[in-house]
Amino acid sequence: MQASKCIELKIRAEALSEEAFGLLISPLDALGSAEETDIDSDTTVRIAWFDCAPDEAVTKNRVLAAALQAGIEKEQVTLNTLAQQDWETAWQKDWHGMPIGQNLWVRPSFCDKSTEGRTDIVLDPGMAFGTGTHPTTQLCLEAVERICADNPPATLLDMGAGSGILAIAALKLGAGSALAIDMEEESVEACLTNAAINGVALEAKLDDTPPAEQFDLVVANILAAPLVWMAKELAPCVTKRLVLSGLLVEHVDDVAAAYIAEGLTELRRDTQGDWASVEFSPISR
Repeated sequence: MQASKCIELKIRAEALSEEAFGLLISPLDALGSAEETDIDSDTTVRIAWFDCAPDEAVTKNRVLAAALQAGIEKEQVTLNTLAQQDWETAWQKDWHGMPIGQNLWVRPSFCDKSTEGRTDIVLDPGMAFGTGTHPTTQLCLEAVERICADNPPATLLDMGAGSGILAIAALKLGAGSALAIDMEEESVEACLTNAAINGVALEAKLDDTPPAEQFDLVVANILAAPLVWMAKELAPCVTKRLVLSGLLVEHVDDVAAAYIAEGLTELRRDTQGDWASVEFSPISR
């Protein structure tokens, strides 16, 4: 879904780490994020965009309040209102094709395919969160690629799907079918749109709880607290493999304990910077 107008948040990198910035913008339903270098001062600036609807002033106040609560000085925060054309230009400037894992290439539609024959995943800017730039998305994509290379799942659940990037990657890597679930209507629309762009078919549902079904592979790139809350409902969905991310390294033990308590066995952990993913399998496997 593209926003006709959006709020652009800019914060100098020294005011907030990449990890803390991710935690700041995730609950605010960011349309996307990026980094740029301020040529005049030679400093890195962290950027995020938010839909103005339904009220521009309310959105600005909500974003500013979150930044101040995170301990950032008001003078270090810049908020701008961008028209649709400016918003699209900002995306095109700050988001480019990027290699992920052994054979994936994630790009916006205005960038070229990989020249190395990588599997192409195309996402349009302005859609729901999940462009492949965040470490947790990359960790999940690497896990999906590895699992599909070993034995593509017949069925997949992407819980908290965002843009649908994980489900789409799995389908392009041989998964039989995929169900994408998200609590935001914009994300459900984005999943269907992105699937069509990539020439794959998936089912997308608006919900905030796991379904009473089972899947060979379940992926959930959310945050630690909701992953713990939904452990009793999500763990029974898994028949072969569960991949969880959206986690800071310091939160992995708590999340792992919640799923081990539900009868799953931890298989591996992977990290990128301060972020982590963790994989599980049913004990009976």
